[in-house]
Amino acid sequence: MVHLSKVKKGKQAQRHRQEQDETASPYVYGTHYATEELPEHVMSEREMPADVALRLIKDELSLDGNPLLNLASFVTTYMEDEAQSLMTDAMSKNFIDFEEYPQTAHIQNRCINMIANLLHAPTSDGNHDQDCLGTSTVGSSEAIMLATLAMKKRWQNQRKAAGKDWTRPNMVMNSAVQVCWEKAARYFDVEEKYVYCTETRYVMDPQAAVEMVDENTIGICAIMGTTYTGQYEDVKAINDLLKAKHIDCPIHVDAASGGFVAPFVRPELEWDFRLEKVVSINVSGHKYGLVYPGVGWVFWRSPEYLPQELIFNVNYLGSNQATFTLNFSKGASHVIGQYYQLIRLGKHGYRSIMHNLTQLADYFADEMKKLGFIIMSDGNGRGLPLVAFRLTPNDDRLYDEFSLAHVLRQRGWVIPAYTMAPHSNQLKMMRVVMREDFSMHRCQILIEDIKSALKSLEEMDIEMIQKYTQHLQAHSARKVPQQHAYYNNEKHSLQGKTGKTHGVC
Repeated sequence: MVHLSKVKKGKQAQRHRQEQDETASPYVYGTHYATEELPEHVMSEREMPADVALRLIKDELSLDGNPLLNLASFVTTYMEDEAQSLMTDAMSKNFIDFEEYPQTAHIQNRCINMIANLLHAPTSDGNHDQDCLGTSTVGSSEAIMLATLAMKKRWQNQRKAAGKDWTRPNMVMNSAVQVCWEKAARYFDVEEKYVYCTETRYVMDPQAAVEMVDENTIGICAIMGTTYTGQYEDVKAINDLLKAKHIDCPIHVDAASGGFVAPFVRPELEWDFRLEKVVSINVSGHKYGLVYPGVGWVFWRSPEYLPQELIFNVNYLGSNQATFTLNFSKGASHVIGQYYQLIRLGKHGYRSIMHNLTQLADYFADEMKKLGFIIMSDGNGRGLPLVAFRLTPNDDRLYDEFSLAHVLRQRGWVIPAYTMAPHSNQLKMMRVVMREDFSMHRCQILIEDIKSALKSLEEMDIEMIQKYTQHLQAHSARKVPQQHAYYNNEKHSLQGKTGKTHGVC
């Protein structure tokens, strides 16, 4: 997501150049730039040599964390050099210029067909009006916005045709949804109807979800891989209940994370277009699609579920094209990167990677159990290859999951602690995401570091733990850009209302 940043007044960076030495040095740290502040608020009047700008920015970026140790994120952190080369070559291409870059458009269409095939998209031999259709997006957030718009507009059209009120749409979803669903509902004036988690159930209860559906419901959102625990929601149960009750309500499946996992690890699991009530699906190419951020994909069962008035036919640079996006221009690199992965790995390659990650997740979960943690995620391929865990309840323990996360951060590991979704947000938890570049060797190192962190915490008294945690929190607060003061204490989001912590995606 884009973070708001307030604009600050400032003056041009002062140059403390030694007037007696104007000789240019060929060595970066011998130039006068090494003794000057980098511009922060106002552009400099003069140019800076390319090698100096490169070196100074790289020096500053070295203060960021190591992506390989960021086990909070689902986002891809490794691609082969060949893929990176292709993506670099395409950085100057504007994807929307189909007339100028027709082969890139063909590559997108190939990706759409290959991914749709994984989702069992319906196609016909002759009646193309019934064929599945899809598009690339910047990520699953844009894909979810588009899917929400399509569901809302289709519902409104049906209500208008029936002469009924069309001004109060709502959508049923799990309270553990990623924040982009809250955004979609708020931005497009759709009421959220939440099925709340409990202390023992972290996915949506199908019966409760269907019971919430009324004449104003535009759809049910089901998640294949929740952000918190990685569990798959029972899409088939929701589908079957809707059918049994003769309820005309579509299902959108948020498969941002699971869309590239379930087809290879649990191919028998019915959650996609095999279920007749599933009308749209989004997946993230930059998660288990194994592409750098950001690229996503969204699909509709047929044109019936993507209202025509949302599509704009434009003539751009001499080419007529239909477009359904929230933005217009975007780079072509990530679509090309996705195509590289699809043809480079094939089904066997994706299957091998996802099975390896599943085995690593199961191994790590077993080791965490040995250390006394409660495992909150599903293993053996029944969910995403991640491990969500928490400490066993103990009133005598002086530390919590947040303390453990802070200690591990000192070693370089980014394994944040969270509070669970509303109505269960008294539960604290941690989550380790297995990504393609997470090996057994690094897993063993992490386990040993967790053991060491627990030992150091157990040896601290309450005063020492409080001081230590406060110090780390203060240090972290200095490093991270602070929230704009005008927007502090918002109360409209689930986090603002309940104090839950949004999980990193």
